[in-house]
Amino acid sequence: MPTWNSDQYLKFANERTQPAVDLAARVALAAPQRAIDLGCGPGNSTLVVANRWPEARLTGLDNSAAMLAAARNTLPAAQWLEGDITTWAAHTAAASFEVIFANASLHWVPEHAVVLPQLLAAVAPGGALALQMPANFDAPPHRLMRELGTSESWRSFFTPPPREWHVHPSEFYYDTLAPHAARVELWTTDYIHVLAGIDGIVEWYRGTGLRPWLDALPDEATRHRFLANYKELLAPHFPIRADGRILFPFRRLFVIAYR
Repeated sequence: MPTWNSDQYLKFANERTQPAVDLAARVALAAPQRAIDLGCGPGNSTLVVANRWPEARLTGLDNSAAMLAAARNTLPAAQWLEGDITTWAAHTAAASFEVIFANASLHWVPEHAVVLPQLLAAVAPGGALALQMPANFDAPPHRLMRELGTSESWRSFFTPPPREWHVHPSEFYYDTLAPHAARVELWTTDYIHVLAGIDGIVEWYRGTGLRPWLDALPDEATRHRFLANYKELLAPHFPIRADGRILFPFRRLFVIAYR
């Protein structure tokens, strides 16, 4: 798994938090008693859950001690668990939570066909599994980082290639969850972020998708050179607007499965 830096991640706190707000707003539950935020990161999404259901007993789970340290500062009253989502899903008792919330975390988890039914089984009857993931794996920023990493100049650093995130088509999630759910809702949203130039995209992905590639490089000078090459590849795909900014489209997939 990649390493995580809460300060880097939160450089775009508003943009990263808005999908969590949109997801929580669509969950049709009035007053759940127990809620858990899987892959809670620095606690920005957990705070969304706390604001949506202020009476719920709240837990946050993440595999990064650094992220959890930041999360504890955000919500000291919540319970914080360091652990892996796959392990948690396999060992959590059925009907443990009214809300299982996963904002931009499950795309790092393998074997969705196994893990998602396990997560839904941990939802109490009448509760909800609510998740959001990027749905832009073939967008230029992702495609170009893979092309760069496998290029002649760089492939020797990435043998074997780093394990990246993955998301299936929306139909997969319906077919996986519907047999176990009372109903399933799915939708996508295209967010158009306004950033201050190509450097903004590089900084965005330094906090997420670039982490596996950067972690594989031996030193900071090599990472700097990789990022410079990446920036050159990005530039033709994101023309500068008249005000000097760029538009950065980002598609996200949302799924809510009710027990």
